[in-house]
Amino acid sequence: MSLLHRLALTFIKNIGPALAKSMLFHFGDEEQVFKASKSKLIQIPGIGEKRYLDINFKTALERAEEELDYIEKNNITPIFYTDPTYPKRLKNCIDGPILLYGKGNFNLNLRHVVSIVGTRRATEYGKQLCRQLVEELQEYNVLIVSGLALGIDTYAHKESLKQGVQTIGVLGHGFDRIYPVQNRSIAEKMQENGGILTEYPSGTIPDRENFPQRNRIVAGMADATVVVEAGIKGGALITAEIANSYNRDVYAFPGRIDDEFSEGCNFLIRHNKAGLLTCAADLAYCLGWEKMDDGRPAVEQLSLPMDLSNEERIILDIIHQHKSPLAIDELTIKTNMPMSQLAMNLLNMEMQGFIRSLPGKMYCIN
Repeated sequence: MSLLHRLALTFIKNIGPALAKSMLFHFGDEEQVFKASKSKLIQIPGIGEKRYLDINFKTALERAEEELDYIEKNNITPIFYTDPTYPKRLKNCIDGPILLYGKGNFNLNLRHVVSIVGTRRATEYGKQLCRQLVEELQEYNVLIVSGLALGIDTYAHKESLKQGVQTIGVLGHGFDRIYPVQNRSIAEKMQENGGILTEYPSGTIPDRENFPQRNRIVAGMADATVVVEAGIKGGALITAEIANSYNRDVYAFPGRIDDEFSEGCNFLIRHNKAGLLTCAADLAYCLGWEKMDDGRPAVEQLSLPMDLSNEERIILDIIHQHKSPLAIDELTIKTNMPMSQLAMNLLNMEMQGFIRSLPGKMYCIN
């Protein structure tokens, strides 16, 4: 596969992750997207005549060449949507990035992954909860994800480093800077056991609108999101809402009713948007986790149908029941899914090895 064309897919004007995945599905690989004719491109749902006018493949490829040079010089690992190293949980999110940039020594598909988020103005109460949670999670061979922001994010990363727990910081900008600058040394240490990720290429500054986008990766990578301490407004509650929209578990530590930075946690619990958490054992119980045996990492499970989203399970069941290969048009009717949505689900299932594509856009059980 062409890394240049994979990078270029992310630089096509007005083409987001969902539409990029749809284009990839329709044309089979990245290079074919850039060779496609206008007549074929405008047939893809979501493009049409108007959006086609904005597409500039030449500019996208030129920008991709610059980025390719940058990542090679700076030891950055590009992680494409179809790569086995891409976070499998994020794959089930329709708006998950088609490409991530990574630096470090990490496994994004550990058996247990938790996102820890909270206020930038952490109190001693929040810091203590964060330290206790990470210390107790160490027994479960867990990957801890956060946003490398000040406050709870920083304490989650620091405690992970202290406990030898793999931790990932998701950035809202390119790798040519670290924001906030106070966390540069932490980001460097994290790369020894974990690392940093971003969907943004070099030159992207930490604009305000990037951080809610960043939060969807924090939520989408994990089995559960834990809100340690948060006010009623802010990024932590946004991340919790996104996690809920992905049908992921959300948990929060309660606090006193008159504490400003417990107000957000209490709100989530009160409105059944988060389960009440008092310790890591509560989380492990709810998620059905078991501790490591003899201090050894738990063995990674094989990819099973339980890894599929609800939509993908429906598709798999229909293909299985049909016994013979099914055409994509038939699947559209039987699943009642839009073609673009069905196409992304089929691509994900094929990449995970559940189904095979046959000539004529036919699909069968692998």
